[in-house]
Amino acid sequence: MMLALIGYGEVGQLFARQFVQAGASVAVYDVKPADPGLAAKDRVRLAASPQGAVEGAQIVISAVTADQAIAAARETAPHLRPGQIYVDLNSVSPSTKRAVASALGEGVDFVEFAVMSPVAGLGIASPILAGGAKAEAVAVRLNPLGMKIDPVSAEIGVASATKLCRSLVIKGLEAIMVDLSLAGAGTGVTEGVLKSLAASYPGMDWAQVLKTMPGRVAQHGVRRAAEMREAALMLEDIGLSGAFAQAIAARHEAYAAQRRKG
Repeated sequence: MMLALIGYGEVGQLFARQFVQAGASVAVYDVKPADPGLAAKDRVRLAASPQGAVEGAQIVISAVTADQAIAAARETAPHLRPGQIYVDLNSVSPSTKRAVASALGEGVDFVEFAVMSPVAGLGIASPILAGGAKAEAVAVRLNPLGMKIDPVSAEIGVASATKLCRSLVIKGLEAIMVDLSLAGAGTGVTEGVLKSLAASYPGMDWAQVLKTMPGRVAQHGVRRAAEMREAALMLEDIGLSGAFAQAIAARHEAYAAQRRKG
């Protein structure tokens, strides 16, 4: 199995490393200069261009940031050949997924991925929903490497809509926990709030949620803010307000910036 990854950041590095460990041959390209030493350690081929990365690959996976998904497809499209499948696993709206497919042009098979859990830890074993005419074919090829791909629809947009609707809950709760951590500490009432939450919603370990979620926002807030802006776009596309999703995005971004400053 020969794979290409467009994007060699946090997700791309983890996926590339685990694909190689599973027996695949992997080439990677990133618009930012990548560390040759890291690529050598991961045993991946570091390409100088998208063309160099996708040459010979059966499946090309875009693992960039949400705001670069369309640009990555446009840059890669001229170098794709019949029979190759282009997969976008970025957390973007259904309309953005369709725009990615459009940017690839006629004759290129496109599959959308929607990663349904944090990637850290599970990596390629994260549960993934897939959509598109070739979703089943991609699952057949990649699941033996250790992936957990569930083809849900031949229509582009179903998988990504499921992901973003879930993210409204998870990222929204993370933003809430950020403010609870600060407000509770500032007023000295954290213990009482957690006791009340546990009484109202006994199925949740609220103390653990409060302990872990602000740290996730500090580490991943910028990327998750981009995802929430895509959620806002999805809501607006169907005639709903994206204000809540935009507020979540702003909170994630601001807290991540605050923590970086110390």
